[in-house]
Amino acid sequence: MNWAGVDYGSKMAGTTVIAWAEGRAIRLAQSAAKKDADKWVKSWVEAHRPAVLYLDAPLSLPGVYHAPGGYEDFFYRAADKEVQAMSPMFLGGLTARAMRLSQELKALQCTTLEVYPGQLSKILGLDRKRYKKGKAYLQEATEMVLAHLPDYQMATPPTNWHQVDALLAFCSGYRHQQGLAAIYGDIEEGQIIA
Repeated sequence: MNWAGVDYGSKMAGTTVIAWAEGRAIRLAQSAAKKDADKWVKSWVEAHRPAVLYLDAPLSLPGVYHAPGGYEDFFYRAADKEVQAMSPMFLGGLTARAMRLSQELKALQCTTLEVYPGQLSKILGLDRKRYKKGKAYLQEATEMVLAHLPDYQMATPPTNWHQVDALLAFCSGYRHQQGLAAIYGDIEEGQIIA
């Protein structure tokens, strides 16, 4: 295994999920409520040693903060505008946590790349009216994602939308590894992979 996908949630909410493959089986692990999700992700990386973590969280700030000459927007990066994502500034603490985690994982020889499961769900044709709305659509949505992962199957099916988003993050990683991913934004300011 050389990559994993992560749906990155609030620090203590128990909503962070990692999706990775062991052979042909995609496995899911979810953080526990009232436990530090960042420490959990870091310990998972230490144990599993993926080369790349595809993380659903902003990993950079708008370019105006680090390269003021070429950028004017204080709220959105070009990538955010292209995929209609929330501003890294609005997400504040989550953005800061993700950027710090990315730095810490470099010491473990793990590269962190930014993904946006919401954008991949559009590319793959998931029903926008049913995506993240109740459990009735979980199985169908999972099957639609697995149709784009021909070498894999689920070890156990997702039981919530955080797990589906982790699967989408894993799928973005697969697409990126295969040279099939859509890439938004610019490399200096920050890119989003879908």
